[in-house]
Amino acid sequence: MKAGIHPAYEEVNVICACGHSFPTRSTHKGDLRVEICSSCHPFFTGRQKLVDTEGRVDRFQKKFAKAREMQAAKKVQVEAKAARKAR
Repeated sequence: MKAGIHPAYEEVNVICACGHSFPTRSTHKGDLRVEICSSCHPFFTGRQKLVDTEGRVDRFQKKFAKAREMQAAKKVQVEAKAARKAR
């Protein structure tokens, strides 16, 4: 490794908008300020909500329910046909 060409890799504090801070190492000088971190992000805290954009989730749920109903009806028809053959 050549001397003098690499930036200094120093310990800095990361400060979140929620107030949480933690140390890390970086070439950045001074503290890092972030808007969201792992202690306040919904994915990591388990408070994630499913955001429905323009009713897409509802449409998918309806389509999926309709497909299940069709599968159940087809299964009943197949069983009825098999019962008729068994007679």
